[in-house]
Formats: sequence, C-alpha cells, structure tokens
Amino acid sequence: MTNDVEKRWNDPRAFHTAGRYVGGVVVLAGLWLVLYLLIDPSSILWGMGVTAILLGGGIGAFVQAYRVYTRGGTWPVWQGAGWILFALMLATMGLVAV
Repeated sequence: MTNDVEKRWNDPRAFHTAGRYVGGVVVLAGLWLVLYLLIDPSSILWGMGVTAILLGGGIGAFVQAYRVYTRGGTWPVWQGAGWILFALMLATMGLVAV
C-alpha cells in the first residue's frame, strides 16, 4: 500500500480530471471577465463575479479532495487544483479596484 506522504502514487486519470476541472473553471471565469469588460467595467458586482467563480471552484475542488480521500484515492491532485484556483482568486481580487 502506498502512503500519501511518500509521493509514489500515480493516477493519470485523476490528474486529467482535476486538470479539466481547473480548466473549465478558468474558462468560465474568463468568459465572465469578458462580459464584465463589455457590459459595465465600473460595476463592482460584475467585477467580483470572476473572484466568486474562482472561489466556488476552489471550494468545489477541496470538497472533491475530501471525497476522494474518504474513498482512498489520490486526493493530493484535487488539493493542488483547489490551491491553484484559490491563488487565481487572490490574483483577481483587485480586479474591481482598477
């Protein structure tokens, strides 16, 4: 049995699934950003939508990490996806201040 701390696990399917999830959330946030810039760049609500989408995606990735953990799967992949989305969320928090 492989321990999670050893980092010898290999699950390409989980990696690809998490990658597609992150990609989908980023594309959705990007589409929201385009709408924000086209409709009303001065609106705080539209600007915070990008941050909210990335926050929701990060929380969803952490929930999935917990679900995979309880099943004994390779949960660190999903945890990494959550941290990537949270980092992007932090990067977009200043979007409405511009």
